[in-house]
Amino acid sequence: MKPVVELDSITSFLEDDLRRVEQLLREGVRSADTLIPEVGEHTFASGGKRIRPVLVLLTARLCGYRGLRALQIAAAVEYLHSASLLHDDVVDGASERRGRPSVNAQFGERLAILVGDFMYARGCQMLVEDGSIDILSIYAEALRQMTEGEVLQLSKCFDPDVTESVYLDVIGRKTASLLGAAAESGAILGGVTRAERRNVREYGWELGLAFQLVDDALDYVGTGAELGKPPLQDLSEGKVTLPLLSVLKRCSVGEREGIVSILKSCSREGSRVDPSQASQVAECVARHQGVEITFARASQRAAEARARIESFVDSQAKQTLLDLTEFVVQRNR
Repeated sequence: MKPVVELDSITSFLEDDLRRVEQLLREGVRSADTLIPEVGEHTFASGGKRIRPVLVLLTARLCGYRGLRALQIAAAVEYLHSASLLHDDVVDGASERRGRPSVNAQFGERLAILVGDFMYARGCQMLVEDGSIDILSIYAEALRQMTEGEVLQLSKCFDPDVTESVYLDVIGRKTASLLGAAAESGAILGGVTRAERRNVREYGWELGLAFQLVDDALDYVGTGAELGKPPLQDLSEGKVTLPLLSVLKRCSVGEREGIVSILKSCSREGSRVDPSQASQVAECVARHQGVEITFARASQRAAEARARIESFVDSQAKQTLLDLTEFVVQRNR
C-alpha cells in the first residue's frame, strides 16, 4: 500500500504564497457593509483544501512563471469556488459545510445568495484587473459550465435511469471545469505552447473528475467528522452518483425495484430520502461494491492526469502535481 499523501506536506514550499492568497481573500471581502466581511470570514475561516489556488500556483511554476500575477488569479479562483459553494448550499438546503454551520444556516438564505453574488463579482473583478483576456475567457467558460452542470444535476435528481455518460457530464461541468481552468491559467502565465497548455488543462480536468468521484464515494462510507457534513447527504437529496449508478446495473431485479420505488416515491412527494431508506440503499451499494468501483474509476482518472504532464521537465512543481493526484484519491480512505 502506498503511503498516505498529506496535502500540507506536499505543498509546504508554497506556504508563503498561500499565506498571501489568504490575505488577498480577506482583503477582498472588506466592505462598508459589516455583514459581507462577517460572512466572508465565516466562509474562509472554515478552511478548505484550497486545491484550486494550489493548482494555479503549481502549474504556473511548472510552466516557468514565478511572478505575482499567480497570487491574484489564485485568490480569484477561490472566490469563484466559494461563491459556488454558498449557492449550492442554499439549493441543497445544507446545514453544514466543513464541520461548521453553513452560511445559509448561520445567516439565512438571502444573505448567503447575496454574498455568493458578491464573491462571484469580486473574483471576476480580480481577473479583469489581471488584464489577460485569455484567462478571463477560460474562467467565464468554466462558470457557464458549472452552472449548467448544477442545473443538469438538479434535473436528474431521483432519476434511476440516469446514464453514466450523463453523470460524467454533470461532474465534468460542475467540478472538473473549474479545476481545468485553474490549471490552464497557470499555463497561460507561463507562456507555453498550445499543446502544453492543452495538456495542463486536461491534467486539471482529469484531477477534477477524480476528486468528484472520490467525494461521491465518500458520501456512502465517510463519517460526519471526516466529511464535514452528514453522511449519505447526496443520497438523501436524490443525487444518483456513480456508487449507486453502478449498482443499479449489477443488483438483482428485486433490489433495483426497491431502490427505484424509493427514488420515485420521494420525487412524487417532493421529499428527501429518509435515513432508514438511505441506509437500505447504502447496504445494497455496499453488497455490490459500488464504492470500490467508484474509487477504482477515480484512480484511473488520476492516472490520466499524471500522463498529461509526464512530458514536462522534472521539477518540484511537477512532482507536487503528481503527488496531488495521489492525495485526491487517498482522501479519508
